[in-house]
Amino acid sequence: MESVILIENKSEIGAAKWGAGMGVDALKTVAKTLQDPFFFQYPSVKIQHENDTIFEETPYRYARRIDKILTVCERLSDEVKKQLKEENKFPVVISGDHSPAAGTIAGIRKAFPDKRIGVIWIDAHADIHTPYTTPSGNMHGMPLCVSLGIDHKEHQLHDPNKETIAFWEKFKKLGGDGPDISPRDLVYIGVRDTEPAEDELMEIHHMKNYTVDNFRQLGVEKMGKEIEEYLSGCDIIYVSFDVDCLDSSISVGTGTPVPGGFWAHEAEKIVKEVLKNPKVCCFEMVEINPTLDNKGNKMAEMAFDIMKIAVHQIRRTKGMN
Repeated sequence: MESVILIENKSEIGAAKWGAGMGVDALKTVAKTLQDPFFFQYPSVKIQHENDTIFEETPYRYARRIDKILTVCERLSDEVKKQLKEENKFPVVISGDHSPAAGTIAGIRKAFPDKRIGVIWIDAHADIHTPYTTPSGNMHGMPLCVSLGIDHKEHQLHDPNKETIAFWEKFKKLGGDGPDISPRDLVYIGVRDTEPAEDELMEIHHMKNYTVDNFRQLGVEKMGKEIEEYLSGCDIIYVSFDVDCLDSSISVGTGTPVPGGFWAHEAEKIVKEVLKNPKVCCFEMVEINPTLDNKGNKMAEMAFDIMKIAVHQIRRTKGMN
């Protein structure tokens, strides 16, 4: 690959709390304060968002704003495909909430339809709800089930209306017919806040989850080697980093902080380790919400450090100048 491309996606309508759409600008504020040229070093493209629909009523109770989120994901998937396939770039996606990750994965699949995609999901949450199981209706808890093509009606709690189901079915085909990824090719790191429906899916499909304790017991190098071996059958790998993987005592500037998470230096080591794998083709960072940060812009400061480490490792792994 020739170089890194930054894809700025400010969409925040998949979350319950507004403000994640300002995450990109929060990172840029950190860079400006530090007089760091990071955002001038790499070309960037912006995805048109639908954040102006935040205050509109949505008829999709169990998949709130699914119509608008699908539109954003269509745009994002097309851009990811373009950068990977046509421009030969490594996309570093900075999204607002986590729902557009389904679009990123779909874009990877559209770029490489014959390749097996592995996913490393660094997050406090499993994000494998559906309109049939969701406790909130917020779509930032559903992106992986979109990509997995799973409805999980075995744990059905709701009866979504016909329009919701139609959008959901269309969403699952965004990357093409059939699932974009397999449960076998999904690795969680740091997941610790799940609901019964998610626990059931993780158990049924034997989804691998390296907890915070697992990480601390194994060490980063051993964990990294295990993950590389586990995903050895995959042709390409996507890495998604949600800042709420960090402990709630420091991840204050995010929508759903959870205790018992990683410290910043641990997250830096994890990101660096997983990005040593030459099969990784895309990295995404999400859920920075400066409006919730009661420590100034601390969340974005930590996220900026992690992003710089990520990009440096990407360039090193890919042999970029």
